[in-house]
Amino acid sequence: MSANQRQPSLYIPHGGGPCFFMEWPGNPQLWDNMAAMLRSIPARLPQPPSAILLISAHWEAPVFTFCGGSHPKLEYDYYGFPPHTYEIRYQASGAPALAERAAQLLQDAGIGAAVDNNAPWDHGVFIPLKVAYPQEEIPVLAMSLKKGLNPAEHQAAGKVLAQLRDENVLIIGSGLSYHNLRAFFADSASDAAAAKTFDDWLIDAAAQEETQRTAALNHWSDAPGARQVHPREEHLLPMMMVAGAAGADQGSTFYREEIMGKAVSAIGFGL
Repeated sequence: MSANQRQPSLYIPHGGGPCFFMEWPGNPQLWDNMAAMLRSIPARLPQPPSAILLISAHWEAPVFTFCGGSHPKLEYDYYGFPPHTYEIRYQASGAPALAERAAQLLQDAGIGAAVDNNAPWDHGVFIPLKVAYPQEEIPVLAMSLKKGLNPAEHQAAGKVLAQLRDENVLIIGSGLSYHNLRAFFADSASDAAAAKTFDDWLIDAAAQEETQRTAALNHWSDAPGARQVHPREEHLLPMMMVAGAAGADQGSTFYREEIMGKAVSAIGFGL
Protein backbone atom coordinates (compact mmCIF):
# COMPACT_ATOMS: atom_id res chain seq x y z
CA MET A 1 0.00 0.00 0.00
CA SER A 2 1.42 3.36 -0.98
CA ALA A 3 2.21 5.90 1.70
CA ASN A 4 0.56 8.53 -0.45
CA GLN A 5 -2.56 10.14 0.90
CA ARG A 6 -5.77 10.00 -1.06
CA GLN A 7 -6.10 12.63 -3.78
CA PRO A 8 -9.23 14.83 -3.83
CA SER A 9 -11.76 15.17 -6.62
CA LEU A 10 -12.32 18.71 -7.88
CA TYR A 11 -14.94 20.50 -9.96
CA ILE A 12 -13.36 23.55 -11.53
CA PRO A 13 -14.40 26.29 -13.97
CA HIS A 14 -12.17 26.41 -17.04
CA GLY A 15 -12.99 29.98 -18.05
CA GLY A 16 -13.99 31.28 -21.46
CA GLY A 17 -11.99 29.84 -24.33
CA PRO A 18 -8.29 30.79 -24.00
CA CYS A 19 -9.19 33.62 -21.60
CA PHE A 20 -6.10 33.25 -19.40
CA PHE A 21 -3.72 33.71 -22.32
CA MET A 22 -4.98 36.92 -23.89
CA GLU A 23 -5.93 40.50 -23.14
CA TRP A 24 -9.64 40.23 -22.36
CA PRO A 25 -11.59 43.07 -24.03
CA GLY A 26 -12.95 45.65 -21.61
CA ASN A 27 -11.56 44.09 -18.43
CA PRO A 28 -8.04 42.62 -18.54
CA GLN A 29 -8.40 41.46 -14.91
CA LEU A 30 -11.69 39.61 -15.42
CA TRP A 31 -10.19 36.11 -15.19
CA ASP A 32 -7.35 36.84 -12.75
CA ASN A 33 -9.00 35.32 -9.67
CA MET A 34 -9.99 32.19 -11.56
CA ALA A 35 -6.44 31.84 -12.84
CA ALA A 36 -5.14 32.23 -9.28
CA MET A 37 -7.47 29.44 -8.17
CA LEU A 38 -6.14 27.14 -10.90
CA ARG A 39 -2.55 27.96 -9.98
CA SER A 40 -3.36 27.14 -6.34
CA ILE A 41 -4.39 23.55 -7.06
CA PRO A 42 -0.95 21.89 -6.66
CA ALA A 43 -0.50 23.42 -3.20
CA ARG A 44 -3.91 22.13 -2.09
CA LEU A 45 -3.01 18.48 -2.73
CA PRO A 46 -1.45 16.06 -0.23
CA GLN A 47 1.37 15.31 -2.70
CA PRO A 48 1.96 15.66 -6.45
CA PRO A 49 -0.41 13.31 -8.29
CA SER A 50 0.95 10.49 -10.42
CA ALA A 51 -1.67 11.38 -13.06
CA ILE A 52 -4.68 13.61 -13.61
CA LEU A 53 -8.00 12.18 -14.78
CA LEU A 54 -9.86 15.13 -16.29
CA ILE A 55 -13.50 14.97 -17.37
CA SER A 56 -14.16 17.62 -20.01
CA ALA A 57 -17.47 19.37 -20.61
CA HIS A 58 -16.46 19.67 -24.27
CA TRP A 59 -16.31 15.97 -25.10
CA GLU A 60 -19.40 13.78 -25.38
CA ALA A 61 -19.37 10.18 -26.63
CA PRO A 62 -21.88 7.32 -26.86
CA VAL A 63 -20.17 5.65 -23.88
CA PHE A 64 -17.67 7.00 -21.38
CA THR A 65 -14.50 7.27 -23.43
CA PHE A 66 -10.89 7.80 -22.43
CA CYS A 67 -8.17 9.41 -24.51
CA GLY A 68 -5.63 6.64 -24.98
CA GLY A 69 -2.90 8.48 -26.83
CA SER A 70 0.56 8.91 -25.34
CA HIS A 71 0.87 12.45 -26.76
CA PRO A 72 -2.61 13.68 -27.76
CA LYS A 73 -3.03 16.52 -30.21
CA LEU A 74 -4.75 19.72 -29.10
CA GLU A 75 -8.16 20.72 -30.44
CA TYR A 76 -8.61 24.49 -30.51
CA ASP A 77 -12.37 24.32 -30.15
CA TYR A 78 -12.93 28.02 -29.58
CA TYR A 79 -13.76 30.63 -32.16
CA GLY A 80 -13.00 34.27 -32.86
CA PHE A 81 -10.05 34.67 -30.51
CA PRO A 82 -6.65 36.26 -31.28
CA PRO A 83 -4.39 34.26 -33.63
CA HIS A 84 -1.76 33.55 -30.96
CA THR A 85 -4.30 31.59 -28.90
CA TYR A 86 -4.35 28.95 -31.65
CA GLU A 87 -0.63 28.45 -31.17
CA ILE A 88 -0.87 27.51 -27.47
CA ARG A 89 0.93 24.28 -26.72
CA TYR A 90 0.52 21.81 -23.88
CA GLN A 91 2.87 18.85 -24.04
CA ALA A 92 2.21 16.82 -20.91
CA SER A 93 2.17 13.13 -21.69
CA GLY A 94 -0.98 11.10 -21.97
CA ALA A 95 -1.69 8.07 -19.77
CA PRO A 96 -2.45 5.10 -22.03
CA ALA A 97 -2.16 2.45 -19.32
CA LEU A 98 -4.45 4.40 -17.01
CA ALA A 99 -6.94 4.79 -19.88
CA GLU A 100 -7.14 1.03 -20.28
CA ARG A 101 -7.43 0.50 -16.53
CA ALA A 102 -10.17 3.12 -16.09
CA ALA A 103 -12.18 1.73 -18.99
CA GLN A 104 -11.84 -1.78 -17.56
CA LEU A 105 -13.02 -0.63 -14.13
CA LEU A 106 -16.20 0.78 -15.68
CA GLN A 107 -16.76 -2.28 -17.87
CA ASP A 108 -16.33 -4.59 -14.89
CA ALA A 109 -19.04 -2.59 -13.12
CA GLY A 110 -21.40 -3.03 -16.07
CA ILE A 111 -20.90 0.50 -17.39
CA GLY A 112 -20.07 0.94 -21.07
CA ALA A 113 -16.62 2.40 -21.67
CA ALA A 114 -14.08 2.71 -24.47
CA VAL A 115 -10.57 3.98 -25.21
CA ASP A 116 -9.96 6.22 -28.22
CA ASN A 117 -6.27 6.37 -29.05
CA ASN A 118 -6.81 9.25 -31.49
CA ALA A 119 -8.93 11.53 -29.32
CA PRO A 120 -7.50 15.05 -28.93
CA TRP A 121 -7.42 17.25 -25.87
CA ASP A 122 -10.03 20.00 -26.19
CA HIS A 123 -9.67 23.38 -24.50
CA GLY A 124 -11.51 22.14 -21.42
CA VAL A 125 -8.43 19.98 -20.88
CA PHE A 126 -5.37 21.93 -21.91
CA ILE A 127 -6.38 25.50 -21.02
CA PRO A 128 -6.94 25.01 -17.25
CA LEU A 129 -4.06 22.55 -16.95
CA LYS A 130 -1.67 24.97 -18.65
CA VAL A 131 -2.47 27.40 -15.83
CA ALA A 132 -2.43 24.83 -13.00
CA TYR A 133 0.52 22.74 -14.22
CA PRO A 134 2.53 24.90 -16.61
CA GLN A 135 5.58 22.65 -16.29
CA GLU A 136 3.58 19.89 -18.03
CA GLU A 137 5.04 17.35 -15.62
CA ILE A 138 1.89 15.37 -14.73
CA PRO A 139 0.48 12.77 -17.18
CA VAL A 140 -3.10 13.54 -18.19
CA LEU A 141 -6.01 11.24 -19.00
CA ALA A 142 -8.94 13.02 -20.62
CA MET A 143 -12.40 11.48 -20.25
CA SER A 144 -15.65 12.19 -22.05
CA LEU A 145 -19.14 12.72 -20.82
CA LYS A 146 -21.73 10.20 -21.95
CA LYS A 147 -24.29 11.41 -24.46
CA GLY A 148 -27.70 11.86 -22.90
CA LEU A 149 -26.05 13.65 -19.98
CA ASN A 150 -27.85 11.57 -17.38
CA PRO A 151 -26.67 12.75 -13.94
CA ALA A 152 -27.20 9.38 -12.25
CA GLU A 153 -25.05 7.63 -14.86
CA HIS A 154 -22.26 10.13 -14.38
CA GLN A 155 -22.35 9.85 -10.60
CA ALA A 156 -22.30 6.05 -10.90
CA ALA A 157 -19.26 6.17 -13.18
CA GLY A 158 -17.50 8.53 -10.79
CA LYS A 159 -18.20 6.17 -7.90
CA VAL A 160 -16.48 3.33 -9.75
CA LEU A 161 -13.48 5.50 -10.60
CA ALA A 162 -13.15 6.77 -7.02
CA GLN A 163 -10.63 4.04 -6.24
CA LEU A 164 -8.13 5.79 -8.51
CA ARG A 165 -7.93 8.54 -5.89
CA ASP A 166 -6.28 5.98 -3.59
CA GLU A 167 -3.72 5.34 -6.35
CA ASN A 168 -2.59 8.98 -6.34
CA VAL A 169 -4.75 10.02 -9.32
CA LEU A 170 -6.24 13.50 -9.09
CA ILE A 171 -9.78 13.60 -10.54
CA ILE A 172 -10.85 16.92 -12.04
CA GLY A 173 -14.19 17.81 -13.59
CA SER A 174 -13.65 20.73 -15.97
CA GLY A 175 -16.76 22.76 -16.70
CA LEU A 176 -18.46 25.91 -15.46
CA SER A 177 -21.08 26.21 -12.74
CA TYR A 178 -22.79 28.95 -14.76
CA HIS A 179 -23.16 28.26 -18.48
CA ASN A 180 -25.83 30.24 -20.28
CA LEU A 181 -23.80 31.92 -23.01
CA ARG A 182 -26.71 34.00 -24.27
CA ALA A 183 -27.21 35.50 -20.82
CA PHE A 184 -23.55 35.65 -19.79
CA PHE A 185 -22.94 38.87 -21.70
CA ALA A 186 -26.30 40.43 -20.85
CA ASP A 187 -26.72 42.76 -17.90
CA SER A 188 -29.85 41.11 -16.55
CA ALA A 189 -30.83 41.25 -12.89
CA SER A 190 -32.91 38.11 -13.39
CA ASP A 191 -30.00 36.12 -14.79
CA ALA A 192 -27.66 37.36 -12.06
CA ALA A 193 -30.16 36.39 -9.37
CA ALA A 194 -30.70 32.95 -10.91
CA ALA A 195 -26.94 32.40 -11.05
CA LYS A 196 -26.49 33.18 -7.37
CA THR A 197 -29.52 31.16 -6.31
CA PHE A 198 -28.39 28.12 -8.27
CA ASP A 199 -24.78 28.47 -7.11
CA ASP A 200 -25.97 28.61 -3.50
CA TRP A 201 -27.98 25.45 -4.11
CA LEU A 202 -25.04 23.65 -5.75
CA ILE A 203 -22.67 24.53 -2.90
CA ASP A 204 -25.23 23.36 -0.35
CA ALA A 205 -25.90 20.12 -2.26
CA ALA A 206 -22.18 19.36 -2.46
CA ALA A 207 -21.81 19.76 1.30
CA GLN A 208 -24.49 17.18 2.10
CA GLU A 209 -23.69 13.63 3.17
CA GLU A 210 -23.36 11.17 0.30
CA THR A 211 -26.92 9.85 0.04
CA GLN A 212 -28.51 13.29 0.18
CA ARG A 213 -25.93 14.76 -2.18
CA THR A 214 -26.48 12.01 -4.73
CA ALA A 215 -30.24 12.48 -4.67
CA ALA A 216 -29.98 16.26 -4.96
CA LEU A 217 -27.57 16.15 -7.89
CA ASN A 218 -29.59 13.50 -9.68
CA HIS A 219 -32.50 15.97 -9.62
CA TRP A 220 -30.45 19.11 -10.20
CA SER A 221 -32.90 20.41 -12.81
CA ASP A 222 -35.49 20.86 -10.04
CA ALA A 223 -33.21 23.33 -8.27
CA PRO A 224 -34.14 27.03 -8.33
CA GLY A 225 -32.87 28.74 -11.46
CA ALA A 226 -31.46 25.47 -12.84
CA ARG A 227 -32.47 25.76 -16.48
CA GLN A 228 -31.93 29.49 -16.54
CA VAL A 229 -28.32 28.83 -15.51
CA HIS A 230 -27.81 25.65 -17.55
CA PRO A 231 -30.09 25.55 -20.62
CA ARG A 232 -27.96 22.55 -21.57
CA GLU A 233 -26.10 20.83 -18.77
CA GLU A 234 -22.83 19.68 -20.33
CA HIS A 235 -20.79 22.13 -18.22
CA LEU A 236 -22.46 20.89 -15.02
CA LEU A 237 -22.09 17.16 -15.68
CA PRO A 238 -18.37 17.00 -14.78
CA MET A 239 -19.54 17.95 -11.28
CA MET A 240 -21.63 14.76 -11.20
CA MET A 241 -18.61 12.61 -12.00
CA VAL A 242 -16.51 14.38 -9.36
CA ALA A 243 -19.27 14.04 -6.77
CA GLY A 244 -19.65 10.37 -7.58
CA ALA A 245 -15.93 9.93 -6.97
CA ALA A 246 -16.22 11.79 -3.65
CA GLY A 247 -17.66 8.91 -1.63
CA ALA A 248 -18.12 10.02 1.96
CA ASP A 249 -16.10 13.20 1.44
CA GLN A 250 -18.30 16.27 1.67
CA GLY A 251 -17.83 19.13 -0.73
CA SER A 252 -16.31 22.47 0.14
CA THR A 253 -16.02 25.60 -1.97
CA PHE A 254 -12.45 26.74 -2.60
CA TYR A 255 -13.24 29.53 -5.07
CA ARG A 256 -16.26 31.72 -5.68
CA GLU A 257 -16.74 35.01 -7.46
CA GLU A 258 -18.93 36.78 -9.96
CA ILE A 259 -17.86 36.77 -13.59
CA MET A 260 -19.78 39.34 -15.60
CA GLY A 261 -22.24 39.44 -12.72
CA LYS A 262 -22.81 35.67 -12.64
CA ALA A 263 -21.82 33.56 -9.64
CA VAL A 264 -19.23 30.89 -10.43
CA SER A 265 -17.64 28.38 -8.04
CA ALA A 266 -15.07 25.62 -7.70
CA ILE A 267 -15.93 22.73 -5.36
CA GLY A 268 -13.56 20.17 -3.92
CA PHE A 269 -14.13 16.83 -2.20
CA GLY A 270 -11.44 15.55 0.12
CA LEU A 271 -9.44 18.78 0.22
